[in-house]
Amino acid sequence: MSSPAAQAPALAGKDRRKVVIIGSGFGGLFAAQRLAKADVDVTLIAKTTHHLFQPMLYQVATGIVAEGEIAPATRVVLRKQKNTQVLLGNVFDIDLEARTVTSRFLERITVTPYDDLIVAAGADQSYFGNDHFAEYAPGMKTIDHALELRGRILGAFEQAELSHDPAERAKLMTFVVVGAGPTGVELAGQIAEMSDKTLKGAFRNIDPTEARVILLDAAPSVLPPFGPKLGQKAAARLEKLGVEIQLNAMVVDVDYDGLVVKEKDGTTRRIESQCKVWSAGVQASPLGKLLSDQSGAALDRAGRVKVLPDLTIPGHPEVFVVGDMMAVDGVPGVAQGAIQGGRYAADAIKASMKGQTPDQRKPFSYFDKGSMATISRYSAVMQVPIPGTKKKFETEGYFAWLGWLALHLVYLVGFRNRLNTLINWFFAFTTRGRSQLAVTEQQVYARTAMSALEKQNAEIEEAARKRAKSGVAAATDPGTVSSDETPATGSVPTEGDKSKEKEPEAS
Repeated sequence: MSSPAAQAPALAGKDRRKVVIIGSGFGGLFAAQRLAKADVDVTLIAKTTHHLFQPMLYQVATGIVAEGEIAPATRVVLRKQKNTQVLLGNVFDIDLEARTVTSRFLERITVTPYDDLIVAAGADQSYFGNDHFAEYAPGMKTIDHALELRGRILGAFEQAELSHDPAERAKLMTFVVVGAGPTGVELAGQIAEMSDKTLKGAFRNIDPTEARVILLDAAPSVLPPFGPKLGQKAAARLEKLGVEIQLNAMVVDVDYDGLVVKEKDGTTRRIESQCKVWSAGVQASPLGKLLSDQSGAALDRAGRVKVLPDLTIPGHPEVFVVGDMMAVDGVPGVAQGAIQGGRYAADAIKASMKGQTPDQRKPFSYFDKGSMATISRYSAVMQVPIPGTKKKFETEGYFAWLGWLALHLVYLVGFRNRLNTLINWFFAFTTRGRSQLAVTEQQVYARTAMSALEKQNAEIEEAARKRAKSGVAAATDPGTVSSDETPATGSVPTEGDKSKEKEPEAS
């Protein structure tokens, strides 16, 4: 029999309405903050301890800012909200009938009941069915990805410095970015600037300015969502930086030493490159399929849930899906869509407490505040809708870049993070220096160990899900179960049958 699990501190009102939020991204965090003064108990469950400001992740990968400046601890951000509890765990099951959410942290399983649920679990990188590409071309969705990429970029230069083989040096100093959307454009531009300015003169056997940066995409243009005019401006600026843009080129294979590209006419060619990064697509959280299977809600090609006008799913007006998990016409997968969706869901919950019925809710309406993407220092593109018309104001260059800086400073969480970021930007953009160029061996090679952990964790989650569906009851104290039993509420402790003990997993 297992020992009782450590219980999370109880919130003030045990019988108050329970709101569970899945995810600490823009949608989840802003929904929680919107409920700060509501007469509800909020539980935010996330698989990371931080709120990630994802639009600036590429700046972590290229040494401009530190990861802590764009990823404050969620628990600290919400510490003044006495009605809110933060739990660490990966949600792997949602039972719409029982109104429970099941999450796992290490080998501890936690079941959390809810009256209202906001699912803002975000999206992962999509390799379009070729998940094995991830081993050789990491995505850009997490802090781990950014730190790994930073290590791979700088590590490639270090290996090239040691090599005396021209062919090997060329492979090491060729950097390929797959995907010409905003993330790909920003990454390619910063890698080019890093090699041309920051690392210039830092090596003795190689010249970093000779590095080759390639931007690949199967689409016929750069930055397709911004339209042809701004796309061409961005492409011209990248080419001025020395970036090679290769369009209508589909990646069909990736390995340690390079990748194979299929041209529009069907011919294939190979690019030798050790450092590759993937920013070509997104796939919604697998929780979308769980919701679809139980509610009948349709999914789009990226696995996003086609929600009702009030962002709920069929038959469950208490379940909201927001952010990168929701599929709503006219709402792009950007931070503003998640922020506005999270706030809408929170407002709907507060309105229902005042007697508003689901059929009285006004449909979610997205206010487009525009789009921006940086290309290099002093250069960006910006597209802003003109109120009252279908036209958009478009600009590029220095003023668009200043607008990008100002907007992103506003949405960074915490005054100190804004100040530190501003200081780092000042030195990075007015000099050649970048303060965040430290890398470790673990950052580069941890993916192999993590892959093994992910498989083990998936097995734990699947076993817990099967036990839950079989209806096995807990035989221990209320709120706790043994590691071999199905949780009803509370947590599954790590302890248990001593013959089955395992070393603690890395979180």
